Amino acid sequence: MTDLPEPTEVPEAVPAAEPEPTDDVALLSVPVAALSPSLEAVLMVADQPLDETTLATAVGYPAEEVAAALAVLAAEYDEQDRGFELRNVAGGWRYYTREAYAPVVEGFVLEGQQARLTQAALETLAVVAYKQPVTRARVSAIRGVNVDGVMRTLLSRGLVEEAGRDGEHGATLYRTTGYFLERIGVTSLDELPELAPYLPEMDDLDDELSELLGAPPATSPTAVEPAAETAPAGESAESGPEAGPAEESAAEESPADVVTPAQPEDDE
Repeated sequence: MTDLPEPTEVPEAVPAAEPEPTDDVALLSVPVAALSPSLEAVLMVADQPLDETTLATAVGYPAEEVAAALAVLAAEYDEQDRGFELRNVAGGWRYYTREAYAPVVEGFVLEGQQARLTQAALETLAVVAYKQPVTRARVSAIRGVNVDGVMRTLLSRGLVEEAGRDGEHGATLYRTTGYFLERIGVTSLDELPELAPYLPEMDDLDDELSELLGAPPATSPTAVEPAAETAPAGESAESGPEAGPAEESAAEESPADVVTPAQPEDDE
């Protein structure tokens, strides 16, 4: 018998290595398109202002190029006097209708419906804006009325939001929202107008305070003094019928010692 050759081992096939992604593929999550049209398309569907970093991630361009392109687009819209404009408000970019065409937009959107805030809501919103974070009780104390209903309106419209709890009393704190900044057209609370020009002068306050302090009490018991002045000379004020304990106490009490009872606090 002839010896058979021993079988040889066949090497296993080694799978080809996958190509490593290049830097462009690793950095960009979407295909690259023209920058300006891409920005316009994303901003057109945005329901809130978008910052430059968010836009750069969406269109796949560096944030520096996105910032420059946004500025160019805004300038082009202004130069062409388009019906809309691109503005940087509340820390982000968004399309807005141009102010010159506001009457046209109001007539189309409102259609006779009153969508503006009442005077009470505006005053309450101003207190929250300048005193935030602030409790509802503090706002009521400043305004002098109950603000529960107004605060519910501001919360439902997204102008005010809860901001935690007061560490001392545990009451809910409130502050304004980013939508509030967007509606009034500022980027931060630092741009709110100063209150000093709208406050009364110190001289006026001093005059009013002096008038209040110098006014006689409304319930001053002046009927006690004329009886003492008309008594004849040499005759004691205690002459005549003997005064009872209650009458003597009232006669000896001076007008300055009489205290007007405190008025009950208004629940509002």
